Order: sequence, then C-alpha cells, then structure tokens
Amino acid sequence: MWFWLLRWVLLGPVVRWFTRPRVVGLDRFPSAGPVVVAANHRAEIDSLVLSLVLPRQPRFLAKAEYYAGAGLRGRTERWLCSVTGQIPVDRAGGSAASASLAAAETLLRSGGVWAIYPEGTRSPDGRLHRGHTGVVRVARAVPDAVVLPVGLLGTEVVDPPSRGGGGRRWWRRGRVTVVIGAPVDVRNGEVRAATDALMRAIGELTDQRPLDRYVPRRAA
Repeated sequence: MWFWLLRWVLLGPVVRWFTRPRVVGLDRFPSAGPVVVAANHRAEIDSLVLSLVLPRQPRFLAKAEYYAGAGLRGRTERWLCSVTGQIPVDRAGGSAASASLAAAETLLRSGGVWAIYPEGTRSPDGRLHRGHTGVVRVARAVPDAVVLPVGLLGTEVVDPPSRGGGGRRWWRRGRVTVVIGAPVDVRNGEVRAATDALMRAIGELTDQRPLDRYVPRRAA
C-alpha cells in the first residue's frame, strides 16, 4: 500500500515534475511473472524514476547503510526502504552479499520484480563500468525469470553528483528517458560472459561501450 501511495500521491508527482519521464519499450515489460530489471546507474534518483515509470513494483538491493543512518534523514531512509520492501545488501563484497542475493532469488520465485544495478553502485564518472555477476547467478536460479536491460538517460542532469565535498545538490528540472530493451538470455555459457553480454545490451540503450573494469571501491 505504501509504495502506491508514495508513487501516486506523496512522492511520485514531485519526481515526475522534475524528471518529465519518457519511456520507450514499455510493451516489453511482462504483466506477470518474475522479472529482473538490470539498469545503468548515474544518479541517486534512478531508483525513484524506475519506481515511477515501471508498470509493476520493483524491489532494489539497498545498501545496508540506509538501514543504519542516524538523525531525521537516516530515519526517513530506513522507513522508506522498509515500507517499499527494499532488500538490504552489505557492500563489503564476497560472501557478505549472499543473503541479499538469496532474498532476491526468493522474490523472483514468488513472481516479483527485482531491479538491480549490475555495476554495484552509482557510476562516479558517468561511464558504464563492468557488471558484477550476481545478477546472472540469481537469474539462472529462477529459470522462468525474464531479464530486461534498461537504460536511464538524463537522471544525472536532474540529480547531479556533488563535487569537491560541497555537499548534496538539489534536484534540477530536466528530461529523463527510460529505455527498456529486449530480454537477454543469460542462461547459457559462462556466468562472466553472460554478464558482459548483459552489460553490452545496457550500453546499446545508452550509447555507451562498457568498460572492462569495475567501479573503484573507494568511489562507492
């Protein structure tokens, strides 16, 4: 209930006014069944935009810090993540994220929509970095899951990153385009190769060539 109230009444209208979203390929989104939404990640507002324009409720991997913040902002982030069903993830790497990936698999098995940024975090330079293999591993565990590459264009203009330690910037009004690509079959071959193919599909939607390196951990 809270998700739809936030989308249509409390927060969605504000996001829509700032982003003026245009969606391409919405007819490719299944009306039912498990779906993996794999998108590029240029701005913090990306998840709000996807939650606004996708026809079904997506659930994201949310960094564990959102559940442990202090003060008004920390309590607000924790409440939003909880009432919208986001999946906390420990970004320490290795086996730390295994419980979160298991939760994502459970979500898909129940027919839900899992949204994931395969780069692992927001791109610090606007380029498309190498994808982590967790998205493919989870998708392969749920054979009927549909994997959709999604390209987000213009969110970094609406929600520009702060520079030089100057603190958080306010949103600016702009035009955001969300492009939903054709499903990608990630079931065959090596997991690394399938992940790279998925990243290339995302890059085709954003006119980017994926880099052969991960986002530096220090930038996360």
